[in-house]
Amino acid sequence: MNRRFFTAASLALALAAGFAGEAEAQAPTTTLRIFTGGQQRPDVMRQILDVYMQRNPGVRVDVEVGGATSEQQQQYLNTVLASRDPTLDVVLIDVIRPAQYAAAQWAEPLDAFLGAERDAVMARYLPAYREANIVNGRVIALPYFADAQFLFFRRDLLEKHGIQPPRTWDQLREAAKTVMQRENNPNLAGFLTAGAPIEGTVCTYMVPMWGAGGNLTNAQGQLQLNTPAARRPFDLWAQMRAENVTPPNIAEIVTDRARQNFQAGNAVFNMNWAFNWQRFQGDADSQVRDRVGVIPLPGFTPDSAATCIGGWQLAITAFSRNKQAAYNLIRFLSSPEVSKMQAILASHMPVFAEVYTDPDVLRANPWFAQALPVVQTARSRPVTPAYPQVSEIIRTNMNAFLAGTRTADQALQDMTTRLTPLMAIR
Repeated sequence: MNRRFFTAASLALALAAGFAGEAEAQAPTTTLRIFTGGQQRPDVMRQILDVYMQRNPGVRVDVEVGGATSEQQQQYLNTVLASRDPTLDVVLIDVIRPAQYAAAQWAEPLDAFLGAERDAVMARYLPAYREANIVNGRVIALPYFADAQFLFFRRDLLEKHGIQPPRTWDQLREAAKTVMQRENNPNLAGFLTAGAPIEGTVCTYMVPMWGAGGNLTNAQGQLQLNTPAARRPFDLWAQMRAENVTPPNIAEIVTDRARQNFQAGNAVFNMNWAFNWQRFQGDADSQVRDRVGVIPLPGFTPDSAATCIGGWQLAITAFSRNKQAAYNLIRFLSSPEVSKMQAILASHMPVFAEVYTDPDVLRANPWFAQALPVVQTARSRPVTPAYPQVSEIIRTNMNAFLAGTRTADQALQDMTTRLTPLMAIR
């Protein structure tokens, strides 16, 4: 079944189905502006918004697209929202941002709009996203789509060389080395992940730390980087670098560059976000269509795997002049109907458990049948109003280590010194 069918089928379904929370037609016309990043498939959002506008002829929704990475998007929004600019009504924010937006008073709390439905509405979402969007008892945003990191692999190459998909990091390293040696292709990397000083590189550190049994803080919220688990990511990536499993320029690779390289057929394994499946299968220039497998990330033992939760949320800016209309819009965008459309059109993981078993969704993404438990157990990066600073400290140290300009001891010492006071901020 091809992508064109999914598009037509989904839009037909959307146009035919009703939505209890639709806004009434507005007159005169209300114009809303929503901000999204380029990686969050604004083309798919545009299709969905066109459905909304057909149902609500008194509302026009414009899309503003900016920033190739989560950091660039947030840098732009920092400027716009700090100036109390009313231009944007709705913003798409990373799952790590609601606490920051609540502390800065940039997002309009949604409790009054939700009213008596609040608890019932929030109860329908996957627990991790319900919890991420409720800050100090207030609903700050609604989930748009879920995400988690998985291991994409060249199924054709592993089958060619009689190798089983890896369940541990050691198995991955050995598999990558074997395929690289036998293929004898200088352009073929063994393993790709984010290594540049971007948000994705926080997960490059946290995933193996969690897999080693560690956490950034203890139950009392105190930093704990003086443990073997805190050092384990540095040991893992150092070994991969020494064995040429990761490319020499790993410290320059951003998340989407890893996707592009894998999609071009230039990597055996890629640790990346779930939505990339549709790009590998559906993009016209994909060199790996029907050659890709996807499984949970490996662990240091088969039963110690961990992954990083991701996903994007819909927040109404505190400075919007159209808050009620903006609320009507985000209720639609955060509905099971739209969750299904996104899953089919973009491989965006649903924020509702029941959508994972929808037959149409499984035809588009067969591997979603095994994805729900992974999303349900994915780990969250630190939830704190100081997260921008926390992220910057972790990702720049991990990047410096991958670039060879800082040792593991130096990175851990810098992280400890700078993170300790931030962890006390509530």
